[in-house]
Amino acid sequence: MNTEQGKKNWVFCDGDLPPKTGGPMDAHESLMILNLNDADAEIKVTVLFEDKDPVENITLKVAAKRVRCFRLDGPIGDIDYQIPFGQYALSLRSDVPIFAVFGRLDTRQANLAYYTVQGHSY
Repeated sequence: MNTEQGKKNWVFCDGDLPPKTGGPMDAHESLMILNLNDADAEIKVTVLFEDKDPVENITLKVAAKRVRCFRLDGPIGDIDYQIPFGQYALSLRSDVPIFAVFGRLDTRQANLAYYTVQGHSY
């Protein structure tokens, strides 16, 4: 019986890293990954842009039966890649099934707003 939970491939099309506002809470985006399996997860991330070539094979790791939050306003992965401010998309490919959620804290408005973006898994 297969007891693995989650999906191996995820896509988030609505990345739009907001610029720093200098307020008490920095605007940012986060990628939260949950690994409910007995094996550690190695996730290969591709960052895609409208006007330049993608950045591929950024490696993230999430231990077995753990959740990990990756803030996207700082360096991420094994190559410490810094996603530039502005629009982008993420493609995730994991070696074991995972769950992934993408969120944005936007402080450019007078009222703080936090969005959770539904990803597509396949």
